[in-house]
Amino acid sequence: MAHPVASPPPSTRHTVVGTARVFLAESLLIPSGLLTAAYLARRLGPEGYGLFMIAAALVAWIEWSLSALFSRASVKFVADAADWRPVGATILRIHLAASLPVALLLWLFSEPVARLLRMPEVSAYLRLFAADIPLFSLAQAHRNILVGLGNFTERALAAATRWVSRLVLVVLLVELGLSIQGAIWGSIGASLVELVVIRTFVRPAFSAPVSVPMAKLWGFAAPLLFSALALRFYDKLDLITLTALGGTAQQAGLYGAAQNLSILPGLFALSLSPVLLSALSRALRDGDGQLSTELSQLAMRGVVLLLPFAGLIAGSATEIVRLVFGTAFGPAAPLLSWLIFAALALVQVSVGTAILTAFGRPGLTFALTAPFPLLALLGYLLLIPRMGPAGAALVTTLSGTAMGLATVVAVIRVCQTPPPIGSVFRSTLLCPVAYSAGTLWATHGFFLLVKLSLIGVGILLGLTLLGEFSATDFAAARALTSRRPATFPTADEVHPTPPQ
Repeated sequence: MAHPVASPPPSTRHTVVGTARVFLAESLLIPSGLLTAAYLARRLGPEGYGLFMIAAALVAWIEWSLSALFSRASVKFVADAADWRPVGATILRIHLAASLPVALLLWLFSEPVARLLRMPEVSAYLRLFAADIPLFSLAQAHRNILVGLGNFTERALAAATRWVSRLVLVVLLVELGLSIQGAIWGSIGASLVELVVIRTFVRPAFSAPVSVPMAKLWGFAAPLLFSALALRFYDKLDLITLTALGGTAQQAGLYGAAQNLSILPGLFALSLSPVLLSALSRALRDGDGQLSTELSQLAMRGVVLLLPFAGLIAGSATEIVRLVFGTAFGPAAPLLSWLIFAALALVQVSVGTAILTAFGRPGLTFALTAPFPLLALLGYLLLIPRMGPAGAALVTTLSGTAMGLATVVAVIRVCQTPPPIGSVFRSTLLCPVAYSAGTLWATHGFFLLVKLSLIGVGILLGLTLLGEFSATDFAAARALTSRRPATFPTADEVHPTPPQ
């Protein structure tokens, strides 16, 4: 598929629509991922599902670490480039050169890792899962190039293909009697399908000459690399530490189930952060400071407005766990009530560091993120022996919240773009209301979906009555659902200032 040499200038609407499309595509992970998790939990049982979760968590940590090492630098360099093709070729080769040795190392050291976790059965699953690492990494390289170009629709289609094919392949192969190995082969197959599909949209060459000065690339990417390593180390540190400190496979399965149910904020971050980085980089490249400020505040406001919905999930945790995983996973509900807020805090970290990266402050992202995995590890070592999985969830939530607040402070000081104070107040006010509504309205089965939908609408209505949304917001909402270009009100036609 042909692409323009230079990426088009960004706009607020393009960014909002792009984020929405990517989010909707990534949101397929919710039904497909939860259906996959529910199917595997019932088919494998808590112990078998726990073994799969340990292997999947380790490989996911490796894969997302490799992706995060270069993702933001890739998006920014593609967005800044007059011709993306040499940059894209460099990005592709870097991903391949990094992923192949890592996959080989995992294959070679799978048994020592399994012994360290006190679960020798996991070694065979790790060796099989190693094949997914280079496929996943190459698909991520193509995703980053598409985002840097501003081709958000193609990026969304690639994500949708991945999640749908993963569900189909996992169920098919497990039903054929392959058990845990079938689930792993299904994940590998999904990465291959995504890679084949995404190369129909963008085809960076493997053999093009390198035109990007490597010193410049590594000089910008190195702080982001170490920041990404810190965040990826933090990402699954709770589950790994819980297991290493003597947690059983059943406890790992319960904790992994709670983590899987807290994915919605992470999907929002996955959708928004690269789109935001691309749009901000192009706005700053074109010298549009007003647009960059507008986009930054819009992104931070979006994170804040998720807070009442996190409260709703926390209040309905028991019913959500029982619906998705069954009564055997009931002890995961209190963990979900904590981890949903931890996930939301990490969205703020992702958005804030994307803003700092676009403004040319990659070193600050490392300074913000590096200390927290170590602090969290100390907390895990202190509380997990005393409180078990609950201690892990508590430490994850507190450390994630502290990291999110530190990121907000850094964005305010460096970029002069605080989150809208009015939005913070309204969301904080509605969060306990949503939590109480979720707790007091007891239901079961698929009536839970009705409950969540109605309370979710109630949250939006509450925000509207409190004055959160302006005429510009309603025009943007109409633009997302209309085939015709929407006419946005000018500053004179709406409130003189955005929501605070």
